[in-house]
Amino acid sequence: MTGGLPVVLLHGWPVTDLHWRHLAPRLRAAGFDPLPITLPGFGSGADGGTDFRKSALAARVSARLAAAGIARCAVVGHDWGGTVAVHLAAAAPETVSALVVEEEVLPGIDVAVPAPGSEHYPDWHGAFNRAPGLAESLVPGREDAFYGAFLRESAGPAGLDPVALAAYVDAYRPTEVHLAGLAHYRTRALDLADVEVLRAHPIAAPALAIGGRFAMGTAVAEGLRPVASDVRGAVLPESGHYPAEQEPERTADVVIDFLRRHAGP
Repeated sequence: MTGGLPVVLLHGWPVTDLHWRHLAPRLRAAGFDPLPITLPGFGSGADGGTDFRKSALAARVSARLAAAGIARCAVVGHDWGGTVAVHLAAAAPETVSALVVEEEVLPGIDVAVPAPGSEHYPDWHGAFNRAPGLAESLVPGREDAFYGAFLRESAGPAGLDPVALAAYVDAYRPTEVHLAGLAHYRTRALDLADVEVLRAHPIAAPALAIGGRFAMGTAVAEGLRPVASDVRGAVLPESGHYPAEQEPERTADVVIDFLRRHAGP
């Protein structure tokens, strides 16, 4: 512990906590205390969990923070980790002082991805992952084709570091990790219902929405506003779905400036 404000880092699918390899040390150097948390199914197996509803995962994170004696923190969530981060901020407003959502639009929030992101960010993976039995039958033994295709397409023209990309594919290669990752997509009906509750009771914590120009772009901020009352947005001009990796210095500057201004002591 650095003594600074804890910053919970929740990555999404199909990456690992390598996603934070640039941001975490910059947060630490700025006086914050980064706390990466890997949720079940995101590069790990189910870890004893059976409920992949995003509100349930937020409750799991909240319990972990309470067990660690963390009474106040900021949260940064990427991809599905962003949805979990929003639910955490909604369920524990006394704990979450500020929220950063990187490249995520919550389930049921209907916003269009603008160009050029609409020409790069893939839209095939959600339906494929939700179809019962399909990914279980077709992906094993073809992880490089499946996960590699999503990672390359979603990264846009800048791409991902080849070493990180290979590590991500390898992390999702084990059967238990692959299956746990799919489970996140198959709670859609429950996730939609939970987001409707958020619409009725938007979170009050200040929020920063970060999009990559070659992925979700301004749709991240537009999609966050129906569930959060205090949103500002940033679009990283060279990034696809992974700004914290693809433009690490610029992303860190944006995040740290926001946290210094809005996260409190």
